[in-house]
Amino acid sequence: MRRPRKTFMLALVLALAVTVWITGCGNRAAEEAPRAELILATTTSTQDSGLLDAWIPMFEEEYPYSVKVIAVGSGKAMEMGRNGECDVMLVHSPGDEEKMVEEGYAVNRRAVMHNDFVIVGPPEDPAGVGSSVKASDAMQKIVKAGAKFVSRGDNSGTHTKELSLWEEAGLAPSGPWYMESGKGMGDTLRIVSQEKAYTLTDRGTFLKLKKDLDLVVLLEGDPLLFNYYHVMEVNPERWPDVNQAGARAFSDFVTGRKAQELLETFGVKEYGEPLFFPDAL
Repeated sequence: MRRPRKTFMLALVLALAVTVWITGCGNRAAEEAPRAELILATTTSTQDSGLLDAWIPMFEEEYPYSVKVIAVGSGKAMEMGRNGECDVMLVHSPGDEEKMVEEGYAVNRRAVMHNDFVIVGPPEDPAGVGSSVKASDAMQKIVKAGAKFVSRGDNSGTHTKELSLWEEAGLAPSGPWYMESGKGMGDTLRIVSQEKAYTLTDRGTFLKLKKDLDLVVLLEGDPLLFNYYHVMEVNPERWPDVNQAGARAFSDFVTGRKAQELLETFGVKEYGEPLFFPDAL
């Protein structure tokens, strides 16, 4: 009678050991499961301002995706979206965004945040931009004075806004005084500072970098200078291989409460004012 009981106990111990081994392997598999890559194409200001350094870790902690950030101008970011080279876009060129949705290249366009553009230049302000009320007046003074103006020239949202201001002023910028950096906002501001020139910049990037620049804000407050950011997902009907679930998760995150509440205080401690204002709370 003792022998069967001993055999039963041995079998039970082995079964428990196998169960523990299987469970352990399962946990390790879950822990080691690769995170899906999510490609975010975005304007340089979201990176240069430091906002993505705050947002991305929050997102990756909550969702099973690793974000690959490609910071370029809004125009280039949307071109990537049209070609299916990214999953989601965070950009600030409203007219071009609406066109992209209408043409079926992007879906689920949602407002995220806003700040404003400002015209910055050397403290001496040789063109007298600081006495202007409208951005178009400032542009006319720069041309009249023959002062240097550095454009990003990269089809970014900032570049698109700048071109609209020249048009509003009735001017077509050209000549040796008009330079194109072909670079992001941070690098462009450094060139402007070295050249003692003028430029149009988003306020957030300028506040982030101004301690290293010999530039001041000379014109602000014109309603034409408001700067709105939207998130859009690449249309999976055109590009079935995009990470649709990841793109929707990122879109939900940046318009969600955690990310939006961070905007209310982001930059206040360092600069005395927020760099962006939430539009989805």
